[in-house]
Amino acid sequence: MKQLTLIFILSLIMLSCQNRSKNTSTPITTKTEIEVVSQPVVNMHLEDTLSITKNFVLGKFNYKVDSTFVKVDLKHATKEIFINTMAYKAFLRMADSAKKEGIDLKILSGTRNYYEQKTIWERKWKKYNNLNPIDRSKKILEYSSMPSTSRHHWGTDIDLNSLNNSYFNTGKGLSVYKWLKSNANRFGFYQVYTNKKTNGRTGYNEEKWHWSYLPLASKYLEYYNSNIEAKDISGFEGSELADKLNVIKEYANGISIKAKDYK
Repeated sequence: MKQLTLIFILSLIMLSCQNRSKNTSTPITTKTEIEVVSQPVVNMHLEDTLSITKNFVLGKFNYKVDSTFVKVDLKHATKEIFINTMAYKAFLRMADSAKKEGIDLKILSGTRNYYEQKTIWERKWKKYNNLNPIDRSKKILEYSSMPSTSRHHWGTDIDLNSLNNSYFNTGKGLSVYKWLKSNANRFGFYQVYTNKKTNGRTGYNEEKWHWSYLPLASKYLEYYNSNIEAKDISGFEGSELADKLNVIKEYANGISIKAKDYK
């Protein structure tokens, strides 16, 4: 009996020691908890999410395998089209808002890289072979960019519903254009190629179908202006005229006042 009592008392003493040890020891923190605690809280700015290179702004990359680009759902497009993921999310919000007011927005064209733009340029270069090189280039530049100068390289710019200004002057097209002018800016989209006579703009003719997602495009243009020279625009018919035509100042920067002032 005495032995049982002694064993019981010893057990109580050992349990008491273990409890005191637990209460006075340093708390154990798991690896996951350490990572969470030590990770600083950062307010991410848009600039921090961008990885911009010369090849990117010049369009010399494959957007179809670039993780920052996404294929547009065919219910919003007329063919296989890719655009920047952020721009696409903004477009979806805009398209949904427009749909509620009876306006249907369809993307006709999105990202075009250097090589696709080169195909378009050189096709038109042959088409206007009756003109001298300068006039031939100016004719193409009424509506089409030299490769490595197009905003379509960046995945931020989209062509909507029709590639003819006349479509947007009457009927259904006019309703679409009025809605875009009144609402697109709320979603980050701006008409960059406005009427040159009323806006004092240089470069391309007016394009009522061309809308640019400026939260990204403005940053890309800023980088473009700081890093690209006429000598970087090369490798296609007539490219040697880029400097003489001053395409960076007159065309790449020939955008609306609202777009230029966007911050």
